[in-house]
Parts: sequence; C-alpha cells; structure tokens
Amino acid sequence: MSLMRMLKRLGVNLSWRQGLERFGAAGLRFQHTATHSPSFTHQLLSDCMEVNYCGLVMHFDYVWLRDHCRSASCYNSKTNQRNLDTATIDLNIKPVKSRTDENNLYLTWPDGHVTPYNLAWLAQSSYEGQKKSAVQPRVLWDAEIYSNAKVPSTDWEKFMDCDEELKNFLERFLLYGIAFVDGVPPTLEDTEELTQRVGLIRETIYGRMWSFTSDFSRGDTAYTKLALDRHTDTSYFQEPCGMQVFHCLRHEGTGGRTLLVDGFFAADSLLHQSPENFGVLSQTPIKHEYLENQGGYRNHMIGIGPVLNVYPWNNEVYMIRYNNYDRSVINTVPHDVVRRWYEAHRLLTLLLRKPQNELWVKLKPGKVLFVDNWRVLHGRESFKGLRQLCGCYLTRDDVLNTARSLGIQA
Repeated sequence: MSLMRMLKRLGVNLSWRQGLERFGAAGLRFQHTATHSPSFTHQLLSDCMEVNYCGLVMHFDYVWLRDHCRSASCYNSKTNQRNLDTATIDLNIKPVKSRTDENNLYLTWPDGHVTPYNLAWLAQSSYEGQKKSAVQPRVLWDAEIYSNAKVPSTDWEKFMDCDEELKNFLERFLLYGIAFVDGVPPTLEDTEELTQRVGLIRETIYGRMWSFTSDFSRGDTAYTKLALDRHTDTSYFQEPCGMQVFHCLRHEGTGGRTLLVDGFFAADSLLHQSPENFGVLSQTPIKHEYLENQGGYRNHMIGIGPVLNVYPWNNEVYMIRYNNYDRSVINTVPHDVVRRWYEAHRLLTLLLRKPQNELWVKLKPGKVLFVDNWRVLHGRESFKGLRQLCGCYLTRDDVLNTARSLGIQA
C-alpha cells in the first residue's frame, strides 16, 4: 500500500508541501546519516565482504569494491569519471587487510593500493540500500488525495523569473506527475517560451510545437471532437515521449474537460491486489502501432514494451505504456500466456476506470498543464464548438536534468 493511501485510510490529509517535507525527497529515500559512533561491523568472507551499518546488512563483491575505488588514481573527482580500467581487475581479487575509523572503511589490496570507503556512501550505493529506495519519490493519488493536497498552481511571471519558483514547480510535478502554470499569455510563442524553461522540446512526427483543432488533419482521434478514453501518448514510439504540455488557446463551445488518472496509483493497487497479474503486465512485451496515410503524411511507427515498466530490484514502476487505441496485433505472446495477459489487462483497466481515480479539469486560455506521460494517463470528454490547443513534448532526460541541477531527487 502506498504511503498516501495508508494515511488516507487513517484519516490523515496532507497538503502537497507537508507531503513533500514529511515523505518527499528525504523521507521516501532510504538514507544513512553518519554519526560519531555509527553501528558498524564488517567481515571478509570467501567471496564477498559483509557490512552491517546502522542495521542494514549489505554484501559487496570484491571486484565491485575494487572497481568502485574513489581514490585519486582510480577516479577523477573533477569530472566524476572513472580512471581505472575495469577490464584489468583480477576477477579473483581479495583485499589483504582492512581497517576502520568512525566514518570510513579502508581496504588494502594485494598490490598495496588502499581504497577508502565512506560508510554512508557504501550504504547508499549498495544493492540492499537501493532496494529500500525510491529512484524518484512520488505521491500516489486519486481524485480525493490530489484535491485534499491543495497543490498550488505556479504563477507564470514568477516561474519565468525565479529559479526558486521553478524548483517548487518541478518538485510538485515530479511528486504528482502533473502541474499547472497560470497566467500564461494564450499564444503558441509564449507557451513555447514557458516550456523551454523546463527542458528541451522533443521534435516528433507531429512537429516541434503543435497547434490543432478538431479538423481531422491528422489520422488520429485526438483531431476530432470525440471523447478520448484515458491513455498515454506515443506508446508506438520505442521510447515514448516523457513529458507533455497542453494549453487551450481558445474554446468557443461546451464540453472538452480533460481527464487525468495516476497510472502509478492504479499499478500500485494492482501490485497489492494481484502480484501475479502485475508480474504478467510487467514481463510481457506487446506492440503499439501508428499507421498514417492521410493529407500528405506517411508514418508507420512501432513501439514494443510491457504495459508496466519496472525496476527489477524493487518493483518500482517507472513507465506505464497504456493506449487501447494504438495497441497493435498481439503476436509477441504465446497462446498459453495471452489469456493471462488479457485477464491482467482487464484488471488494470478496471482500476484505471474507477470514478474515484478520475481527476477532471477544465483547460482554459492562460492555464498550461504539464503531464508526466510515463505516469499520468489523460483523456477528454466530447465537446462542441471551436477548440484550439497547442503544446509539445519535452525530452524526459532534460527535464530531470533541470530538476537535479536545482537539488531535487529525480
């Protein structure tokens, strides 16, 4: 059960800032703080070193220890790059002696080289420590959790001029997978300038910045007035676009509300309700496909991957690829597995379609929505009248790079 769900059941409601302070980048990540007398023991076993530090029992292969030496001759601390040639390490290497002080472990190797290891660094860098960590902290949400968190929107002028406001925006965005900026002039040019504050725009078959109405100018249901069920975009890319930006420049009509669903919340529910079905969706690759032959556009895109992409050491979901419109022929699954896949997909779909998981928002000129396309599914209700949207995709690596450069765990 996610932390926020547990708190909800206990009747505890947190604002987004309380959630960040109590359970955000510091609280959700496994950490060790070095003290003057840390609880620490170690022993050299035949094939590895066992370390017990602050209650965490870790095992380190000796080749790994030699490869991760951070001495000046083995590692360039200015460039943060390895100098040591890993291929030259004896695969049967073993230290000849060890010693410790309050915060460090020292190993002496057969050639006399001494490697110092900071104990807190070892704990953070260990497999056992990583299993207890979230690569990217997040708050899982349904409509009630998100509403009770009272996540504020960001003011456009402050966002453009103040790095601290940009940091606050990115903290909220990475915790929840969505974020809003208000007061943006309703033009494509100002929307583009806004997005470039966050990261690089990813050019795709739809162009760099796109602006469209329901004129069916492209071979996609998004270019109509029809309702769209929840989905992630570009599932037919081998690497789906990481972040998406929406800005409604104009709407002279009714309807067209935007639907947002936290896919990680649904995946977490699936993991706890049915680990077997979670495993099927995280281990079975399927195809998504985009075929377009209309208005001078000729495209054929194919993306292959599981619906749920997870880090294998801790089952943390890092991407959901869910789009029933663009799912292709299932020919990557043998017949004795395909029924299990359909059962698992059906259960996930039911979770995604629970009314309490649906957050509905009305996009208006001036309000820009950022969506983590690897996490949050979006859709819309049908609409009437002229409705013009603009937006773009952002490269995920560059958005996370911006966040890390501001001191955010991402």
